[in-house]
Amino acid sequence: MTTAASGYTMPAEWTTQTATWLSWPVADPRHWGGAKDAIIRRKFAEIAAAISRYQTVRINAPGSSHPAIAAACNTAKTNPANLELFDHPNNDVWCRDHGPIFVKNSSGSLALTDWEFNAWGGKFGPWDLDNTIPQRIAVSLSLPRFEGGMILEGGAIEVNGRGQLLTTEAVLLNPNRNPQLSRDEVEQKLRDSLGATEILWLEKGIEGDDTDGHIDDLARFTNADTLIACEEPDTSSPNHPPLAGNMSRLKNFLTPSAKPYEIVPVHLPQACEIPGWRLPVLPASYVNFLILNHAVLVPTFRQPKNDSRAIGIIAEQFPDREIVPIDCLDLVQEGGTLHCISQQQPA
Repeated sequence: MTTAASGYTMPAEWTTQTATWLSWPVADPRHWGGAKDAIIRRKFAEIAAAISRYQTVRINAPGSSHPAIAAACNTAKTNPANLELFDHPNNDVWCRDHGPIFVKNSSGSLALTDWEFNAWGGKFGPWDLDNTIPQRIAVSLSLPRFEGGMILEGGAIEVNGRGQLLTTEAVLLNPNRNPQLSRDEVEQKLRDSLGATEILWLEKGIEGDDTDGHIDDLARFTNADTLIACEEPDTSSPNHPPLAGNMSRLKNFLTPSAKPYEIVPVHLPQACEIPGWRLPVLPASYVNFLILNHAVLVPTFRQPKNDSRAIGIIAEQFPDREIVPIDCLDLVQEGGTLHCISQQQPA
């Protein structure tokens, strides 16, 4: 029996959560490397501390690294009552993509969906440990586990809790994921496993995005009838055409009540560049924010004017939550920020 047939659906991110999951950085020259490793570990501890002020933070990492993680989190003033470490060895940090996608039924019971993970089309091996994280979490939490039956990253989808799921053709229809599946078959997998009733497709993503165009860098639901979406007003930017195309599609989507969505535009930050780095332009995006029970963590990029404007726009969307800016310029060097490294566990 499928997940949906068993009565489970994926809730919206703004519903009440029990915890936020992270996968701790491992020492690997494929990642930030050198002195940056220590910087990134401190950044993860800072983020864990910020989350712990509002809810439990649960961390995947090899057991041998737990004492060092606990010490780093203690230095960052993480609430010890809200920190839980799990002996779940991992390859990389992108828990949004390799972690489970949690689902709930009408009685409030929790389960998780376990999708195949191939590091965004086989780009960054190895990923064998990352691919075991959902099963390990299911065992640790004694939760039912449903297999999704295809390759899917959590950053590729966004839901409003009313049956609509937002995604991109550049990722879910990319032959580096599921070449054996048609568009209709991909949609059916999403319906069967996440309880989606309507799939809303954008086309492509922004420059420098290793994921090929994850939705969580492009557009997010802020409530059931509102979308916040990136735009690039500079017509000379390579990001202008794809974001303009996405915006055009968004304006034609209808809510379950058959009304147009309220679209809230937010500019991309100015291009973040590191000379000589493998990504000539980093995929920095303000919509890669993370929703917590009583707060929203918002990525910033050391651009005071742009950061402040984006924070203000996001704050208007979440008037009952505290807005917590987190400097993510070092983090985005490897291709993602706050939403990319995390996965919410619904209450």
